[in-house]
Amino acid sequence: MAERYSSFTPGGTGWFLQRITAAFLVVVLAFHFFLLHFVNHAYEVTFMGTQARMENVGYFLTMVLFLITATFHGVNGVYNALVNQGLEGTQKKAVLGVLVVAALALVGQGTYVALTMAGMI
Repeated sequence: MAERYSSFTPGGTGWFLQRITAAFLVVVLAFHFFLLHFVNHAYEVTFMGTQARMENVGYFLTMVLFLITATFHGVNGVYNALVNQGLEGTQKKAVLGVLVVAALALVGQGTYVALTMAGMI
């Protein structure tokens, strides 16, 4: 089946953003697991360890940036998959609206939790 949406066409802006966000997520996860298993010896798994780290601005910003990137990557992937399956017209607009609202709610809730854990609220 021919692809109907330019996001997955090599060289398109959406294609580029999907690859960049995937690479960013892999690098951040690799760094996280390296620190978790080799440097901190599973200290970060505890709730208190995570809460203490959230007070560090760099850790906090990385966590929020990771949340935003993962949300964009997932929503863009789901949208493109549905469009490539033949979603068109008003259904396409409705699905996009639902995905955008769900993504904003997820990022808002995640940021609120991160701010609460960091003691900024």
